[in-house]
Amino acid sequence: MTIADDLAAVFNASGARGYVHARAVDGAGEVGLDESTPVVTASVFKVPVLLELARQMAAGEIDPTERVVVPAGRRTLGPTGLSVMLDDVEVSVRDLAFMMMSVSDNTATDVLMERVDSTRIAATLESLGLHDTIVPDDCAHLLAGLGADLGIDRDSDPPVDFMDIDPALFAKARALDASQTNRTTPRDMTQLLSFVWTDQAGPAEACAEVRRIMALQVWPHRLSSGFPDGVSVAGKTGTLPGIRNEAGVVTYPDGGQYAVAVFTVARSLAAQQPAIDAAIGTAARLAIDSLRQA
Repeated sequence: MTIADDLAAVFNASGARGYVHARAVDGAGEVGLDESTPVVTASVFKVPVLLELARQMAAGEIDPTERVVVPAGRRTLGPTGLSVMLDDVEVSVRDLAFMMMSVSDNTATDVLMERVDSTRIAATLESLGLHDTIVPDDCAHLLAGLGADLGIDRDSDPPVDFMDIDPALFAKARALDASQTNRTTPRDMTQLLSFVWTDQAGPAEACAEVRRIMALQVWPHRLSSGFPDGVSVAGKTGTLPGIRNEAGVVTYPDGGQYAVAVFTVARSLAAQQPAIDAAIGTAARLAIDSLRQA
C-alpha cells in the first residue's frame, strides 16, 4: 500500500473523506491525498486574513496597539470569544488577531477583515502564487448564507439540530460548496504556511507575528492529537456542518518542521465527530512520518 492508501483508510474508518498535503518547510519532500482538490476552508481562511493584517502592521498602515471598541450590537454569530460576549468590548488590534486565531472568534475576524480589506487579501494571495486560495466572504456573510440555504432561524431556542434538517438542503448550501465559498487546496495551504515559516510571505516581522499567534491556538483535538509531547503544533482549525479541518506547522525536537493541511467531509452531520477529529491528527502524523523516513 502507498501512503495515499494509508491516509484514505484512516479517513474511511472515521466516517469521512479526507484531503491532505504535507511538506517539509525547507522544501525537501512532500506527500498528499487529493492535495490539489478544491476544499471548503471553513475557519482555516483566517490564516490569510492574519497574514494580510500582519503585513499591513509591519508596513505601518495599521497600529497593532490601536484600541478598537466593538459594540454589543456588532456581533457575528459564533460560539466563542467576542461573539458570545454581551457588552461593549475594547481591545487592541493585535489582540483581536489573537482572538480570531486562538479561539476562532468570528466577530474579531470580521472586524479585522473590515480593516484590512478583502481585496488586499486577494492581492497578497495572488502575489504569492496561491491561485487556488480564494477568500471572498467574511464570517457574517458565510453564516448568513448557510442559514438562508438551510432555512435556519439563528435565534431559535433550542438551537437547530443539523441532524433534523433535510440532507438535500446541505447539498445545495453555498457555504459547503468549494466552488461558491472561501476555498483553497491542501497544497496551496501548505505552501502558504511554508512561505510564512521561511519569511517569504511578507516582511520577516509580519511572518514572525503570524507564527507567534498561530502557536497560541487552544484546540488540542485535531492536528496535535496525533503527536507526542515535545512536538509542537501551530495551527488553525475550521468547522462547519460536515466539515472538519486543520492546517498548521509541526515542529519536532530535532528542528524538523513540516507544513500540513488536512480537510475532511463527513458522512454524518452529527455535531460531535471525535473519530474524525482524531483521524486528522493521525493522518497528519502518517504523512509527516513518511517524509521523515524518506
